[in-house]
Amino acid sequence: MAPTNEHPGEQAAQDPVKLIGVRETPLSVDEVFAAVGDDASGGVALFVGTVRNHDGGADVDALGYSCHPSAEAEMRRIAEKVAAEFPVRALAAVHRVGDLRVGDLAVVVGVSCPHRSEAFEACRRLIDDLKHEAPIWKHQRFSDGTEEWVGVC
Repeated sequence: MAPTNEHPGEQAAQDPVKLIGVRETPLSVDEVFAAVGDDASGGVALFVGTVRNHDGGADVDALGYSCHPSAEAEMRRIAEKVAAEFPVRALAAVHRVGDLRVGDLAVVVGVSCPHRSEAFEACRRLIDDLKHEAPIWKHQRFSDGTEEWVGVC
């Protein structure tokens, strides 16, 4: 059967942004995966950002995230922009704020599209744009007692 873009499932959904949130509580990969579930999607891509134990050659003990009150609205704007650029069936993004430990989930994003390549591309664009545009800041604390603020995460 020849591929066709005329089937409704090949098109972007009318309202694909299903979940956007800034949370002080632990994040759930299952929640994001469930939010992007769509019967017309052949590809679901998830990205899970975790707190690692090092950065720039220094050991990280812990870090904290803080955000501007507009962070959730900005996340939605970014999500809608990504959804307009790809045939997104469903999209979700949640970011943690507050004090986190090594291994904790800091951000979880997911995108479903009719095909895997589109899902991968849209998911990558979503996390990259969130990292560069959302007003969420990271404060890292290192094992040697030093600390640093990282611009926008």
